[in-house]
Amino acid sequence: MSEMTKEALRGGAHTRELVAAGIRRRYRAERRFRLFGLTAIVSALVFMLLLFVSIIGKGYTAFLQTEIRLPIHYDVQVIDPQGLRDAAEMRRANYGKLYRDGIRSLFPDVESRQDKRKLNSLVSSGATFEIRDEVVKNPALIGKSQEIWVPASDDVDMFVKGKIDRTSPENERRMTDLEIAWIDALVADHRIETRFNWRFFTQGDSREPELSGIWGAAVGSFLTMLVTLLLSFPLGVATAVYLEEFAPKNRWTDIIEVNINNLAAIPSIVFGLLGLAVFLQFFGLPRSATVVGGLVLTLMTLPTIIIAARVSLKSVPPSIREAALGLGASKMQMVTNDVLPLAMPGILTGTIIGMGRALGETAPLLMIGMVAFIVDVPGGFSDPATVLPVQIYIWADSAERAFVERTSAAIIVLLTFLILMNAAAVYLRSKFERRW
Repeated sequence: MSEMTKEALRGGAHTRELVAAGIRRRYRAERRFRLFGLTAIVSALVFMLLLFVSIIGKGYTAFLQTEIRLPIHYDVQVIDPQGLRDAAEMRRANYGKLYRDGIRSLFPDVESRQDKRKLNSLVSSGATFEIRDEVVKNPALIGKSQEIWVPASDDVDMFVKGKIDRTSPENERRMTDLEIAWIDALVADHRIETRFNWRFFTQGDSREPELSGIWGAAVGSFLTMLVTLLLSFPLGVATAVYLEEFAPKNRWTDIIEVNINNLAAIPSIVFGLLGLAVFLQFFGLPRSATVVGGLVLTLMTLPTIIIAARVSLKSVPPSIREAALGLGASKMQMVTNDVLPLAMPGILTGTIIGMGRALGETAPLLMIGMVAFIVDVPGGFSDPATVLPVQIYIWADSAERAFVERTSAAIIVLLTFLILMNAAAVYLRSKFERRW
């Protein structure tokens, strides 16, 4: 074998070694990339799991509320001394005296004024309103006696749930040894129970943690989202249809498209400032109203819906349009009867995602005053209201320890709504989407 042949063989072997080494490097790089991707996914799942465990661990106890069974005597001299049975007069009665007499009857040995105040503080002030409502609903109770369950104070609730350590020094906890002894006596007498907290889902906000609920914020969120949906969906779809199907392709439409894309990336608080300047100061709309919140969230949601609707319209094959026009349909008929129905699943998905983002927004609503303390449940679009994210913000800023679990519980409710909305978006896409 000649020297040239041997040299060629050595060169070929060297080339094969270089190629094989390059392939091995690419395989190693691919394995590293897969490992990095898998690590990122696992890390995200772990952090999300930790988040859910933390929120649920802190918030599930808010779905339970401690109550005390008290003997109540509906004293006619307190409720209706004149015997008129007038609902307005009965509402003004001193019902606090009734539950204070009830708790004192269980501990007749308590005599000092200071100890009586501490004993009275075991019962929530909300017992006054519950007794009043019961009497107004059933005046036949006046003059009779019965035992009823009333909410315990937030300190008692925290103690029963184990959030206050009874073994810690007395000066380091909110409850004295005497109060703990009273609670132990009530527990031994089967007068304290932890029940499902219906008030959390049926009442509005309150200064007292044991009386606070999310119903007012939930109604405010619903009304705000209704205004947002009624305005953003038709405007967004109409804009997308015009830009995609009818608008001429020139410099002006390019500027509009660029600005729509830019609006989708603007911080949400900017929309709040816009709403403050335009809707409140210029148009004079009522502050903290759901209609203003809906208008602000409409401005924020419109770019998302327009972009999603345009992408959905683009995904419809041109052959659908050509076939409809070839059969004699006008361009409007082609869009409304053929293109838009096929693009609707994607449009609905984008709308739900946009509404989900709007449901979780806080910053723009703070700018228009929806951070106010609202006790009453809104009855219309012009009534003062708040929404779930703002309610969470308010409770998180409260100094009361019992509001910590209320905050986490409200987050659980909000996350549930968001998960359901995203699940609905996934279902609509998988159910009605067509692959071309």
